[in-house]
Amino acid sequence: MIVIPAVDLREGACVQLVGGSYANEQVRLENPLEVARGWARAGFTRLHVVDLDAATGRGNNAAIVRDILGEVPANIQVGGGVRSGDTIEKLLDEGATWVVLGTRALEEPEWLAGTASSFPGQLIVAADVRERQIVTRGWARTLSRTVLDAIEQLNDIPLGGVLVTAVHREGQLAGTDLFLMEDVAELSVHPVIASGGISTVSDLRELSDRGIAAAVVGMALYTGALDARSVAKEFAA
Repeated sequence: MIVIPAVDLREGACVQLVGGSYANEQVRLENPLEVARGWARAGFTRLHVVDLDAATGRGNNAAIVRDILGEVPANIQVGGGVRSGDTIEKLLDEGATWVVLGTRALEEPEWLAGTASSFPGQLIVAADVRERQIVTRGWARTLSRTVLDAIEQLNDIPLGGVLVTAVHREGQLAGTDLFLMEDVAELSVHPVIASGGISTVSDLRELSDRGIAAAVVGMALYTGALDARSVAKEFAA
């Protein structure tokens, strides 16, 4: 299993939110490019970059994303407000290894199927989950189907992976939702990336033991609860 540091962008800064709430911002660093470079220097080979403003219709951080893609020596997955094939193509041209899709991919499965066929293996579908229900539109809308229903539907689509974030655990350093991630890993034919609440090396090892391919980690790295260099070394593949 590989660990992927999260670089969440808001108003030109790198931030960390608790529970997906914009009112509960716990970390703010004013130079996201340097943050991303720092993770690469620590030994991480993959980064998760999300434009939170684009995801919620509050503007965008496109210039910062472009700088990170052009200047940081890592494989980078980029998401946040990606809702068209043109945007996907642009991000891939700028250097993204994968593009992360959220709201539209989950709300419009026919669009996703067609788009994925144009970019096989280069798209990751992100499902943000509260108590197994999928939330979209910046966590403002709850879909009727569960994450396991969605995973089943995604199995026939040529994706590069699925990213499941336990929003109810995000940023709280209270541990991952291990039962959720285990169920997703058992059902999905795609590599599963886990996110939300991961706070200890034990969390990471338990996810790895259950077949999780990768883990996106934010708050635990930014607060020092996890030692970046040792985590990068242990969870490098």
